[in-house]
Amino acid sequence: MLNSNTTNADDLRIYQIIDANLDRAREGLRVLEDWARFGLGQEKYVERIKNFRQILGKNHLEVYKKSRNHIEDKCKGLTHQEQINRKTSEQIISSNSGRVQEALRVIEEFSRLNNNELAKIASRIRYEIYTIEIDLLNLSKFKKSEEILKENHLYVITDQKDNLLEIIEEILIAGVRIIQYRFKTGTDKDHLQEAIQIKNLCKRYNSLFIVNDRLDIALASNADGIHLGQDDLDLKTARKLVGHSKIIGVSANNEIDISNAIKEGCDYIGIGPVFETATKKNKKPIGIERIKTLTKDLNIPWFAIGGIKTNSISYLKSNGIKKVALVSQLMNSEDPKEDAIMILKELSNEN
Repeated sequence: MLNSNTTNADDLRIYQIIDANLDRAREGLRVLEDWARFGLGQEKYVERIKNFRQILGKNHLEVYKKSRNHIEDKCKGLTHQEQINRKTSEQIISSNSGRVQEALRVIEEFSRLNNNELAKIASRIRYEIYTIEIDLLNLSKFKKSEEILKENHLYVITDQKDNLLEIIEEILIAGVRIIQYRFKTGTDKDHLQEAIQIKNLCKRYNSLFIVNDRLDIALASNADGIHLGQDDLDLKTARKLVGHSKIIGVSANNEIDISNAIKEGCDYIGIGPVFETATKKNKKPIGIERIKTLTKDLNIPWFAIGGIKTNSISYLKSNGIKKVALVSQLMNSEDPKEDAIMILKELSNEN
């Protein structure tokens, strides 16, 4: 219920401010709602944001709307250069979240004078938008990672090399979009420093950076994901720690492990070893036919791994295996860039 503690002229100016900011808040909410709906397919967030719009609409009183032409807005049409500089969905999410938060703060401050109920509503929604902004940004980041996993067929796993950063940049230049950082010896301090450098390289080339085994290194380097073996931290615990903005991959080579990984929400699976490999000397190859049986009903990305060479890719493709993970073939190459280009071309060719 409105009250009139101020003069009539003051009331009209305040109503005009509230009117303008209710419009701004609802416009910004509609941008967030449409991204949650069409960009992310997140029904839960669509419903929450739509509810906020409806609440603000219900409280957009006629007295506020009638105040619009009380004072001419001489600043109408003003823009800022930053509005033109928004080039990514993340920038749009953040700018519109900020627009909603700022508008609600104005509503909260000015409606206290004559509509305390609206002030409380604005405050409550504003605090919820802080959390929703982070959630939408995390979901957007995760969706981009998912798309890279689906669209790319070559997954490169590193080995410990003195010139590792140079090798990685060469294969990134070639077009590789997924890098897993794998290490077994050395200090955590050195691994973290190297992980951060690789992460920066991957970011520059719009590629995924995944850390093998070590959740702490993955989190500290802000990796895009973590890859877990069967003897590593369980997937449910890892998900609790990394949240839903990062991808989690799992190594598996039997029906039970694959089924468990899918039930627990892994984002991709590495299956192998296909052939004998020096990387996993103690593991017996499971072979092409076994891999075909294990993957016939899989509906998430999976990569064959283990002893795969350039000259075996055509054979794998002829058996329906289109995604592969490589270690030594590129890590030990005399020309990793050219080899990566050749492998990518081979994987992209239709049989």
